[in-house]
Amino acid sequence: MEKDLDCRGLACPQPVMRCRDLLTQEHPAVLRVLVDNAAASENVSRFLSRNGFATTVHKDNDDQWTITAQASSCQVTEADPEKSPDATGKTLVLITTPTLGRGDDTLGRKLMDNFLGSLAELGPALWRIVLLNGGVTLASMPGVALEHLKALQASGVDVLVCGTCLNHYGLLEQKQVGETTNMMDIVSSLALADKIIRP
Repeated sequence: MEKDLDCRGLACPQPVMRCRDLLTQEHPAVLRVLVDNAAASENVSRFLSRNGFATTVHKDNDDQWTITAQASSCQVTEADPEKSPDATGKTLVLITTPTLGRGDDTLGRKLMDNFLGSLAELGPALWRIVLLNGGVTLASMPGVALEHLKALQASGVDVLVCGTCLNHYGLLEQKQVGETTNMMDIVSSLALADKIIRP
């Protein structure tokens, strides 16, 4: 069975939620999803890939993307990897500002650089970093913080960057590290974490 899903005009995380509902109810072999922004195209494509679909993304024009997903013979649910017996003691770091603390912003940026540089000391317990609101600038602007985030990602830490926030700040194309994500992924991550650090 083939299905088409028009998610144009829907705000995050509605496109992913509509895909999830359709997969649960109808189990299509092929799914084509229309979206009208790059963040939604990344979120939907990643969601479908995690659920066992081979996906391709085609940019039809400046404000439309088509995601085509072909079901594989072995599908998994998005939550399965998170529930494995080995996935214990997960620490999530939630960053909502480009500075650490209140007061002098120059000092705050230095403190954030130091904080990100020290996160590796958590070792394998450090599972995921989520960047929201002004925190997304850390994944988009050159500097020490960006290099720390790249190093953490290279070591196996998930870095999730809010797509709505990137759009708001006009930084979607400037993002240099992490996966563009949506609020449904962020809420799920918060629920799955064993410990949450919010500097």
